[in-house]
Amino acid sequence: MSPGEFRRRHRPGAPLLLPNAWDLASARWLVGAGFDVVGTTSLGVAFAAGKPDGSGAIAEETSALASTLTRAGIAVTVDIEAGFSDDPDDVGRYASRLAALGVVGLNLEDSDGRGGLVDVDLAVAKVAAVAHAAPEVFLNARTDPFWLARGDPAADLAAAEGTALERGVAYVAAGASGVFVPGALPPATMRTLAAQLPAPLNVLVQERLGVAELARSGVARVSTGSLLFRSALAAVRDGAAALRGVPPAGVPSYDDVAGAGATDRGMGDVEESG
Repeated sequence: MSPGEFRRRHRPGAPLLLPNAWDLASARWLVGAGFDVVGTTSLGVAFAAGKPDGSGAIAEETSALASTLTRAGIAVTVDIEAGFSDDPDDVGRYASRLAALGVVGLNLEDSDGRGGLVDVDLAVAKVAAVAHAAPEVFLNARTDPFWLARGDPAADLAAAEGTALERGVAYVAAGASGVFVPGALPPATMRTLAAQLPAPLNVLVQERLGVAELARSGVARVSTGSLLFRSALAAVRDGAAALRGVPPAGVPSYDDVAGAGATDRGMGDVEESG
């Protein structure tokens, strides 16, 4: 798949369903299931490397995976966290190296790994650097106000929507091809963002909404994020536990897995969630 074809797959109302892989085996399995393009999940790459997600520590592993997948002929868009640097020029050079491998897209986020958003001017500068260094790839600029608010019942969703819209517009003006707003988004918020952002909207799969309903909200891309990786971990754990007569415990949450990776604990030491 060419970057141009990948770009054309982002159609509001008829979204691209993008599964996320973490190694060659999972990517090949997804291709075998009929998906002709995959994304990568930084949580899966980081956890497999024994490193915390979102910390900027997996630049080498991410590049190696991109090289492996492209050499295998698999079309891939690569999650580069926040660019693995606070120097926009470094981020641009990293993006250029991935583009030279033949990736069709890049994801660049604006959270800092410590529970906050990167300064908007710095985030815009990173987007501009990537857009300049790798103009042929689809640059999906991710903004995280909803993601950072996950699990917070006091979160101001109206403020999160305003922040996502403001930052998304700025990123598109800086050269982003699309805007990714992960987290649990109400349908009304998705409709507002899809209508007001001047670029295709990408969201995560939503717990209680099917792809058809997301399509009706104007979404142009639906990503699985870390869901498939977490489901795979659950399958391994439950399959082994079943040999001892232990019932399945469900898919662990992102925070369960990220916490285990950050503290170097096994999955048996974290509280399971459904």
